[in-house]
Amino acid sequence: MEAVRKHYRTGDSVVKALDGVDLRIRQGEYVAIMGPSGSGKSTLMNLLGCLDVPSSGSYRLRGHDVNRMDDDALSRVRNREIGFVFQSFNLLPRLDALENVALPLQYAGVGREERLSRAAESLRQVGLEARMTHRPDELSGGQRQRVAVARALVTHPSIILADEPTGNLDTATSVEVMKLFEAIHRKGNTVILVTHEEDIARYARRIVRLRDGKIESDENLHQDR
Repeated sequence: MEAVRKHYRTGDSVVKALDGVDLRIRQGEYVAIMGPSGSGKSTLMNLLGCLDVPSSGSYRLRGHDVNRMDDDALSRVRNREIGFVFQSFNLLPRLDALENVALPLQYAGVGREERLSRAAESLRQVGLEARMTHRPDELSGGQRQRVAVARALVTHPSIILADEPTGNLDTATSVEVMKLFEAIHRKGNTVILVTHEEDIARYARRIVRLRDGKIESDENLHQDR
């Protein structure tokens, strides 16, 4: 990202959600994005995930100029390059774990047999092979988040974007989920984590802090977990 701004008009005023952000994230990095409420971290997450485009400035994702993409192109990039994990899990209650994980492949036009096979493999990666036929209401919070992570992984994305992924979990379950992200990172995925919790951010290798739509600090942790 270079000189990225994202402004919203609310009535007669303009909200500068991001106000001149320069950010480079290399393939295979593990980055936490932090900041107080209103700092711009959710807006930054939406831009990184191609859910929105900048008002000005440039964003290039793996060499592609996101600013020049139409909605269809953005959708293809999201489906191919990015796996999303949300605080609220976003699982469909009537579908079992296997069907929930297979959904992105259905949207991508993958045949039923292949998508269920890949979904089963993704659930095995997160240790839920014994829970594939369970619906979300039959799973614990930690298990639901693991299903959400498996769904993010099923398209073999290059980037995992996690928005407050431990926000609805207790401390012990949060540690389990963060160990899962650590394993995903070790396999070569780029992991970008948005959190307001300092102890969760410390699992990353780098912490980018936002304030008032600007990058306040960018810290490499140089840790080896």
